[in-house]
Amino acid sequence: MLSACQVLRRSDLPADIPNALSEDPQTLLMRGGSCIVDPLGKVLAGPVFEEEAILSVELDLDEIARGKYDFDVAGHYARPDVFQLSVDERPHDPVV
Repeated sequence: MLSACQVLRRSDLPADIPNALSEDPQTLLMRGGSCIVDPLGKVLAGPVFEEEAILSVELDLDEIARGKYDFDVAGHYARPDVFQLSVDERPHDPVV
């Protein structure tokens, strides 16, 4: 699993965009948290907070098959007889 999260400081935005938190250019608006996790949940790199970074790891592609023994959403866990997805596209009031 790759999680690419952005780091955003006030200084990254145009000056004409108001910000209620602070006008200080170093104010952190989004703190990041990018990481790489293997199919069994082991964190391989990161998470990295409050700085820009490039994460890289060497992957063991055999871990994908091993991970499917743990939770295979497209295989034996797929239960169309029990689960269904329906999307209501009608307009709704934002607050009820």
